[in-house]
Amino acid sequence: MTDEVLAEAEVKMQASSDAMLRELAAIRTSRATPALIEYVKVDYVGAVTPLKHIASISSSGANLLIIQPWDPSSIRSIEKAILKSSLGLTPNIDGNIIRLNIPPLSEERRQELIKIVRRRVEEGKIAIRNLRRDTAEDLKRQEKNKEISQDEQKRAMDILQKLTDSFIDSAEQARQGKEKGLLEV
Repeated sequence: MTDEVLAEAEVKMQASSDAMLRELAAIRTSRATPALIEYVKVDYVGAVTPLKHIASISSSGANLLIIQPWDPSSIRSIEKAILKSSLGLTPNIDGNIIRLNIPPLSEERRQELIKIVRRRVEEGKIAIRNLRRDTAEDLKRQEKNKEISQDEQKRAMDILQKLTDSFIDSAEQARQGKEKGLLEV
């Protein structure tokens, strides 16, 4: 019974961690990476679609992204979506491709992005801790209802704490890595 509860908690914590990592990948560093724009929402044929679903995105060098839409008629929609995004990038249309030049970051912008990274990581940690709390309450309820023994509940709580600590540590490592990338000139 407790193994199922712990397995479910681990799956949910992994999903929260993955979502946080996707958000961090979308935060711009001084290097061009396709993850920066993969999730930009494009109004394509009346449906809001992530950019990676309607175009191939590749990087060319350290400061250039190339977007090649699978449907050339979507170029203007992609351009509008990139301009609307909070990335501060200006697309250049060159025939059937879009080029995005990634300018170097100013020191002020780097510090702003570090604050955003810290906030997003803290939100991810809070989500993981909330999952721990919910799972702990479920385990306490099971023990109260005599579904599991007190020893089994204690063992499960220890495992849950170790699981939580590992996800919190990985979030902290992701934060440190992203900050290091932002501080590189």
